[in-house]
Amino acid sequence: MGDDFRWRSTDELNDLAARLSLSIPTTEDLSPLAEPVQVGGFEIPNSLAVHPMEGCDGDAAGRPDTLTIRRYDRFAAGGAGLIWVEAIAVVPEGRSNPRQLWLHEDSVAAIADLVARTRRIAGDARGHRPMLVAQLTHSGRYSRPGSERRPVIVQHDPCRDRHMGLAADWPLATDEYLDRLRDGYVEAARLAFDAGFDAVDIKACHGYLVNELLGARERQGKYGGPFENRTRFLLDVVDAIGETLGPGRTVTTRLGVFDAVPYPHGWGVDRDNCMRPDLSEPKRLVGLLAERGVPMVNVTLASPYYNPHLGRPFNRNVVGGDEPPEHPLVAVGRAIGLAGEVQKAFPDLPVVGTGYTWLQTLLPNVAAAVKADGLATLIGVGRLALAYPTFAADILDHGRLDPDKVCIACSRCTQIMRDGGRTGCVVRDRAIYGPIYRAGRALQEEAGR
Repeated sequence: MGDDFRWRSTDELNDLAARLSLSIPTTEDLSPLAEPVQVGGFEIPNSLAVHPMEGCDGDAAGRPDTLTIRRYDRFAAGGAGLIWVEAIAVVPEGRSNPRQLWLHEDSVAAIADLVARTRRIAGDARGHRPMLVAQLTHSGRYSRPGSERRPVIVQHDPCRDRHMGLAADWPLATDEYLDRLRDGYVEAARLAFDAGFDAVDIKACHGYLVNELLGARERQGKYGGPFENRTRFLLDVVDAIGETLGPGRTVTTRLGVFDAVPYPHGWGVDRDNCMRPDLSEPKRLVGLLAERGVPMVNVTLASPYYNPHLGRPFNRNVVGGDEPPEHPLVAVGRAIGLAGEVQKAFPDLPVVGTGYTWLQTLLPNVAAAVKADGLATLIGVGRLALAYPTFAADILDHGRLDPDKVCIACSRCTQIMRDGGRTGCVVRDRAIYGPIYRAGRALQEEAGR
């Protein structure tokens, strides 16, 4: 549709959806988005969330740096009731870039300062206490803790291996390594709670290690093969946190429910068509998590590296990226539908939905209708929060989003990450990120990339 596209009305969206044979709910009543949400013993003050959006801007020791702190200052003042803090590595070799946040004894004090500061600013600006979730991660095949990639893979997947140029004899992470990593998650969870987070997320999405284990049907050993083995790591980590740290610790997950990677290596996919979701196993896993007391699940899909158009519908791709085979609204509808299928299966379990940013100014109209229809309990946004950190305040206070502040889905924030820089919105936060974007592009063009 182009960077300069602007919606005129919900009627225009409805007409487009009809032409694409989609059902996208809309409403003019935005009041559902102001409703508080109970998650375990915590009351989230409204139904709007900031998704974990990594800035690649910590320091070498994994501590928040100047731009990290600036970003969370803006999120805190912006009004969202749930701030799902970006991916924080649990071990150094699992960092996705050399500036990813990393929880360990020497970084926990700085991260605790960030948590306290975020909570204080939210209280001063909005008079509320947002829920803060720490996303604990191992980047798996997408690990790059230094200047070079250092993939840690749990299976050989011909599609993703070929996409990465990964050798056929690249070694697999052993069961012994995964056993130790489980303990690493527990220790990181302890530090996260010490830092003041309200909950921890065992990240299981976007092709990273825990997510890839869920589809590792051809892996040998106790973490591969049947469903019970493929879900063992995630469930063992959840159990171990409760057993080690005691009751009252809120554990959740951002769960990819549809990889769009061919069977047998993909999770949540039909055996014969990887573009057809099959949520029988993901819903079975959500049931097991709910039985363990997990009080909320954040539902997402696909991979930002392998098939980004499915999880992050865009108007323009990164340089050299493939053009998507479908209209962005199709991806929006799919994301809403998948979260809705999980929410309908577990009506008492709050589900955080995703995929709304591309809707620009009509995001509130769709989000409120989704919540009213029982297709999600909370509405999360990622790129929009980078571009427009006060999105929630404007929805709640003014009943609208400013068309001159919304994300235009141009992929420049992703381009900065691919070019190795500290990322943010190049269009709406130009003074900070424009020079970073241009410098990264110049270096890549000089190198012929």
